[in-house]
Order: sequence, then C-alpha cells, then structure tokens
Amino acid sequence: MFTEYRPTSGYDEYFCRREEAPRSSLEPLLSSLGQMGIAELNRNHAAASHLLRRLGATFRLNESGIHSGERILPFDPLPRLIGSSEWQRLEQGLIQRLEAIDCFLADVYGPQQILKDGVIPRSDVESSAGWRPDIQGITLPLNRWCHVSGLDLIRDGEGTWRVLEDNLRCPSGVAYFLENRRVMKRLFPSLFEGRTVQPIDDYPSHLLRTLQDIAPWNDAPQVVLLTPGVYNSAYFEHSYLAQQMGIPLVEGRDLVCEDSRVWMRSTNGLRAVDVIYRRIDDDFLDPTVFRSDSILGIPGLIEVLRQGKVAIANAPGTGVADDKLIYAHVPAMIHYYLGEEPIIENVPTYLCSRESDRQYVLDHLEHLVVKSVAEAGGYGMLIGAQASRSELACFDAKIRANPRNFIAQPTLQLSTVPSLSDGELYPCHVDLRPYVLRGKSNWVSPGGLTRVALKRGSLVVNSSQGGGCKDTWIVDEHHVSAGHHQEAVPC
Repeated sequence: MFTEYRPTSGYDEYFCRREEAPRSSLEPLLSSLGQMGIAELNRNHAAASHLLRRLGATFRLNESGIHSGERILPFDPLPRLIGSSEWQRLEQGLIQRLEAIDCFLADVYGPQQILKDGVIPRSDVESSAGWRPDIQGITLPLNRWCHVSGLDLIRDGEGTWRVLEDNLRCPSGVAYFLENRRVMKRLFPSLFEGRTVQPIDDYPSHLLRTLQDIAPWNDAPQVVLLTPGVYNSAYFEHSYLAQQMGIPLVEGRDLVCEDSRVWMRSTNGLRAVDVIYRRIDDDFLDPTVFRSDSILGIPGLIEVLRQGKVAIANAPGTGVADDKLIYAHVPAMIHYYLGEEPIIENVPTYLCSRESDRQYVLDHLEHLVVKSVAEAGGYGMLIGAQASRSELACFDAKIRANPRNFIAQPTLQLSTVPSLSDGELYPCHVDLRPYVLRGKSNWVSPGGLTRVALKRGSLVVNSSQGGGCKDTWIVDEHHVSAGHHQEAVPC
C-alpha cells in the first residue's frame, strides 16, 4: 500500500524521511492497513462519507453573504497516533497555558496589574477587537473565564510540538472529532484490534459537568446551549452537543431577563436558567451593551452576569486573548502569573506593531506567513512563499497602513500524515485541536480534531479552505514512540 508513498520535507509521523522506512511503532498499524489493501480502504472511505452525511455531520459555508449548501467535513480514514506519555506532557502544557490566560483575563478586566507593570503594553490590549471594557469589574466563579477551549497545536519540521493559535470564544469542531471516531469504529474495526486507544465518547458528560460547575449557587443548575440558529455554519454541532448532554437548545428569542435572572420560555411558563453555553460572539450577546441591532442575544444578560445570577461559557471578553497579537504575549503571562517556563512553546512571531519587527517582515515577506490578528478560518492570511508579486505588494501596503492588525511567522513545515488524495496515499500537512474543559477540575480530550490540508502541497488545514479531518488516537507506548516530551525521536 505504501510502496509509492514518499514523505516530503519536514517531519512525517508514519515514516522516517531519510530512510523512507516506517517508524517501528507504526508497523502494526501499517500491517493492518496492508492486509486491508488500497481498494478496500477506498471503498470504506466512500462509505464513511455517506455515513457522515446520513448522520447529519455537515457544516455550512457562508460565502459573500450567501448561504451555500451544506457539506460534510471531508474525512480521511488513516488515523494519527500519539503516545500516551507524550500526550501527558501536552496535557500539562495546555492546562498551564489556560491557567495563565485565565489569570490574565481576570487581571485585565480587574486590577490590570500586568499592564501597570509594563509586562504587556496597554495599547496591545485596548486596541484589540476582542477587548470588552463593559466587562470590567465582573468577578466569575472559580476565576474561570475559558471553560471550553480549543488550542491549535502543530508539529514543526523537527517534530517539536508548538502552539499555533488559542481559540477561547466559541471553539468549534468537537462534534466532528467525536463522529470521526464513531465512523472509524464502524467501518474500520480491524485497525483497532490489539490496540488500546483512549476513548473519547465521554466528552459530552465532561462538558455538562464543567458547565454545571460554574453555577455553584445551585446543586442542580439548568444549563442551555445558545445557538444563532439553523443557518450558522456549526449548527450541526450545536444541536448534536445539546442532544448528547440532554439540555435545551435555545435561540435568543427563547430567553428573557427579568427580576435579575435569565428565564427560558417553555410551554409550562418561565423556567430559570443558570448556565448559558453560548455559541454566538460577544457582539451579539446583549443588545443593551454590545451591538444594539442584534436580534440573536438577550437584552439585560450582561447585567445579570454582573450580579452573579447566571454563568456564561465562555465568559464575554475572552476574545481579547484570542487576538493573535496577544497570543505572542502568552509566554510572558506564564512567567508573570505562574513563575514557570512554558511547557509548549509558541511559534516564533513578529509583531508588525513593533517598528523593528515590522521592518523585518516587510523585508522578508516572501519567506513569512502573515496573519490578520482578528481573522479566522484561514482568511486574511498571506503565505509568502506561494504568493504572487501583486499579493506581496498588497500585503505590504496593508501592513504599512495598519501595523497593529498583522503578525508574521516563519513558514513552518507542518508535520505530515498519510492521507487519501484522489485514491492514492499522499503526505498531507496536519494540525491538532485538543479540547480543554475547566470547571472545578481540568479535563483534556484524549487527542482532538486533527485537521488535514487535503490539497496536495497546501499548508492550510481550515475546512473553509478545503481542509478535512482525521481520527486521532492516544495509544499505549508500545504502539507508538513517545519521543522526549515535546520533541519526537528523530530518524
């Protein structure tokens, strides 16, 4: 099956590139795949697409304001394996990072000591599109701001894990992460034989427990999931998670604020709501505080939050830590609040708001990846090595006009994993989005959503840009080598 497979430059998670030999820990999986054969793999791959569509695991792209048709998130059947001891180290790094970010959010919306001490420039925070001064002075239970987080990790060309982005507002993709495993177990059961793969299907129960934890005033809090509605690109996930947790799926029109509480309209009258798992952005949460033209939110919601009579996950205002410029300051937050070294390092980042960084970026645009600090989904980005002269000139002008809006990073060789492309196995670049839940305790999903750049040679894994996904297995050490903490054993 892998006779014609040739890893490209960088780190391949199945094969040692120099020897073009499989990593010894992957040989049992490769043997199982070999017994299956490429023809059966392709047949089952096609069946997986039909099954995902039948299960309703679709998403919707909104292009130029027009609602396009629903489509499945392209699924690749070759699993990605990570050793349990390596994963344990990554778990520690994710929790460390979120602990520091929670401290930062409580601080900048409170005493602002980190700004007063000059560790992070005040202008970097207050110029962020995610900054919400209306939230200042609010105290949250457990000092938790980021209850449900999805941090994007990558392996660089040496096999070292790094944090690429922090997703702290309404991170998506967990339903596809869960459904990928369901499809793999149904259509590729032979690949699991003789392997201990950590289960993931208890995620909804962990999520519900986390949401209940943040309403300590009630022993049996009422939790609801707030969705923008059926036309949202992630509506499948909203309905899926509400159903899995056994909680109501509501829109803003289903909720009302009265007598310093949030109430849900029902056929039996009003029912008190303690926790809102919101899947809409800050701007639309409360028209009396944020966007006055919002019809998606609940008037008076922020005042009820301020009085401590409702919990919102994630808390309003967390978007300031989503900002890609603020991302560059997270290692400093870890030093400042925790007195520790980061367990997982950032990708090296240039801030165009700094004059010296900006000049370097402008002089080396063709070698860098430039990102708009507030964009997501692969939009507002320049990959210099693949850009035309006119595209480079356009970004040069944009950076000069609004330096605060851009950061730049080296063009990294993301690690590759074999994937099916036009019926053949081909090395495709991947990232990983683990999901971290923080209530009274911390819980990290074993694995996460591995996103795949299915277009040959592409570095863009986002579903809106043609990316797909694959199942991620956390396995015992005799099934995959763990490497030395963050770094894989080089071949």
